[in-house]
Amino acid sequence: MRIKNSVLLLLVTVLLFSCDKKRVFDEYKSVGSAWDKDSIVTFNLPVLDSTKRYDLFVNLRDNNNYKYNNIFLIVSLESPNGYTKVDTLEYQMANPDGTLLGDGFTDLKESKLYYKENVRFRGKYKVHIKQVVRETGKVPGVPLLDGITEVGFRIEKKE
Repeated sequence: MRIKNSVLLLLVTVLLFSCDKKRVFDEYKSVGSAWDKDSIVTFNLPVLDSTKRYDLFVNLRDNNNYKYNNIFLIVSLESPNGYTKVDTLEYQMANPDGTLLGDGFTDLKESKLYYKENVRFRGKYKVHIKQVVRETGKVPGVPLLDGITEVGFRIEKKE
């Protein structure tokens, strides 16, 4: 019985991942139950085909402990020659009624957020992501951003 369940689980996993033909890179890193304002999540990207173009996404996994309507991120794309492109981004995370946006059937949601499109890579890049959420009327950042559990980065082939 145990072998039968293992084979079934393996088959389902293979089917799920084989359907994702656009994916080139997809990795998540845990930030615990809350994302510290001083924590920078870094991804070392693989060397990609320099003749192709790619779309880039920031992925977030969050739960009902996330109490804000939006999120602010600083995303840095570090190129092999040392040049770093820094973007400050804002994404909506909840509906006006407070329900979280994203995919998922339980209180855990996954949001796939557009970062850049039609990007061409030449060499080995790094991506650094930091949260910079502020409460209204307050200057210091939120020290621990509850509800964000994992931060991910995804690269898809442009078709």
